[in-house]
Amino acid sequence: MGVDTLLDIKNLNVVFPGPKGDFHAVKDICFSMGKEKIGIVGESGSGKTVTGRAILKLLPAAARIFADAVEFNGQDILKKSEKEMRGIRGRGIAMVMQDPRYSLNPVRTVGRQIEESYLAHRNVSQKEAARRTLEMLEAVRIRDPERVYGLYPHEVSGGMGQRIMIAMMLIPEPGLLIADEPTSALDVTVQLQILAILDDLVTRLGMGLIFISHDLDLVSSFCDRVIIMYAGRIMEVRKARDLHKSRHPYTRGLLNCLPRIAGNEDPLPTLKRDDAWLTASFLG
Repeated sequence: MGVDTLLDIKNLNVVFPGPKGDFHAVKDICFSMGKEKIGIVGESGSGKTVTGRAILKLLPAAARIFADAVEFNGQDILKKSEKEMRGIRGRGIAMVMQDPRYSLNPVRTVGRQIEESYLAHRNVSQKEAARRTLEMLEAVRIRDPERVYGLYPHEVSGGMGQRIMIAMMLIPEPGLLIADEPTSALDVTVQLQILAILDDLVTRLGMGLIFISHDLDLVSSFCDRVIIMYAGRIMEVRKARDLHKSRHPYTRGLLNCLPRIAGNEDPLPTLKRDDAWLTASFLG
């Protein structure tokens, strides 16, 4: 593990029990990262979210997580107790879930919930926590933070909900942020705003970012490197700027399935899968 390595994962596996036997959701995942933006892309069910949740040990109790190492800042997470993990979650590693309105408590105002996140990780007064909450709401470019502070989750839009979740996850100032589909179901204008906020905060706070998404174009333009996953395995790892030069058949298939405004009128190609991909990887 290098001096600048923030996260180092060696042969991460996640297995779920099922009626027909064990299901290997993630198999032999290996990658390391520093203070950079890593994108993880692939189809639904490829293991992207499971990988993100496994890093924080946020999977159901029935799931079995094992690896040679999952090290964050030199600490092996898999050896940590649940009590020790509570000290890492939030202040060390934070995660923005897919739909913020289902992740927030519906009977508490968003301001109070962000305050709770700050109070859980800092020994400060309620007044200081409220001040920092308003500052963070302003940092994620929410107009009139005092008004939004008193709103309930059902009273905010999808884009504002994403900003609130980002504010909540970043207020403890973590070293690594895992963002799971943070721009899903948002229109293009709001997507760009959320990405600009993430880029600004990650750069300013000196954090690492794992950005989980289905959108290859978005990830290739926003991230530094991209991990392509299929059936719980890594197919290849490429520099984001070179993603469209990939020769791996799975990556090419995903890219070819993207609709283009200036494209022809032919039907989009169907992605063809090959079992041979499961036994070989092209790390690029």
